[in-house]
Amino acid sequence: MTEKSDIETLAGLVKDFRFAMLTTVDDQGRLVAHPLTVQEAEFDGDLWFIVGAHASALQNLQVNPTAGVTLSSNDSWVSLTGTAAEVADQAKVKELWSSTLEAWFPDGPDDPEVRLLKFTADGAEYWDSPGGRVATLFSFVKSKVTGEPYEGGDNAKLDL
Repeated sequence: MTEKSDIETLAGLVKDFRFAMLTTVDDQGRLVAHPLTVQEAEFDGDLWFIVGAHASALQNLQVNPTAGVTLSSNDSWVSLTGTAAEVADQAKVKELWSSTLEAWFPDGPDDPEVRLLKFTADGAEYWDSPGGRVATLFSFVKSKVTGEPYEGGDNAKLDL
């Protein structure tokens, strides 16, 4: 069973990320990564994205719903595995809507091009370097000086 603290750590890391790479499988079996903006800060196993009606991610997911999401910063990284699909939920679109999206959808949340994509995680792995770059650099230098293996932070693999 997954420890509650690992899930809480994962949720805390995910909420700090604004951008993600959603990886899908195209009709030739190739992995394709799509840069997207995470639309909801609270991670409960699902991530929500707003995309255009003709987005290649949606086309790929219609053929194969398997997907991955990666998130990264200077001192933490998250990899999620799961499935994704388009969801028809106009109330959710309006709940997630922000004025930033109007750069892509000038007619607002009722723009006929707006689509809602839901990613549902079934597994995750995270790496976190508490203390940021300075702590990571210190641990690296310590490793080189002492000859001890580098121990640069927290890592957990989770089934969700």
